[in-house]
Amino acid sequence: MRPKVDFRLNAIVDVDAIGGDKDLGELALAAARGGATIIQYRDKNSPTRSMVERARAIHAALKGTGVTLVINDRIDVALAAGVEGVHIGREDMTVGDARALLGPGAIIGLTVKNEADAQAAIQGDIDYACIGGLFETPAKHNPDGPIGFDGFSRLAPIIRRVKPSLPIGAIAGIDLERTPPAIAAGADGVAVISAIFRQADPQGAAAALRAVVDASLKERA
Repeated sequence: MRPKVDFRLNAIVDVDAIGGDKDLGELALAAARGGATIIQYRDKNSPTRSMVERARAIHAALKGTGVTLVINDRIDVALAAGVEGVHIGREDMTVGDARALLGPGAIIGLTVKNEADAQAAIQGDIDYACIGGLFETPAKHNPDGPIGFDGFSRLAPIIRRVKPSLPIGAIAGIDLERTPPAIAAGADGVAVISAIFRQADPQGAAAALRAVVDASLKERA
């Protein structure tokens, strides 16, 4: 069996938001050292070869940390780079097709934006779900509009009634201030870009977020 994903702090290395000229491996390692429990590499516009090279560099930087690396959308890049898995959404390959290509040992995460997506999370062989976007964010346009904490509180129980142990995260516009109410709404963790990678000290920012996540989870328990 695959180990359960620790989704307390998902640091998203988004090339469009961070910049492709940065050392993405170094940034990912800083986040991991600060307490990120899973790293996602997201790149919507680069050539496939560049994506594979960057994914390999990030994966190599994370070696020995125990932190999982998943690739957003691109199953081919995940396979070529030999990373732990993928994160997919409603416009991407189906969970079933992704699982068939990646095999039983791969990590698969799924974005959930509405009730139909929640049902897909219930039915699919996934390792975590990430509900959002909760708020507007400069990193990614959300044509459906933000769902807020109320939307999270509506969608998460749909999944948990069937999969009570599946990790469920919150994404989009999450920062230190919004982390405690996200956890209080039922999230097992948060997914962030700017709150770590647009800060002067990414490792310190990750450490601060991780501390708030852990404290909020303890308080909820």
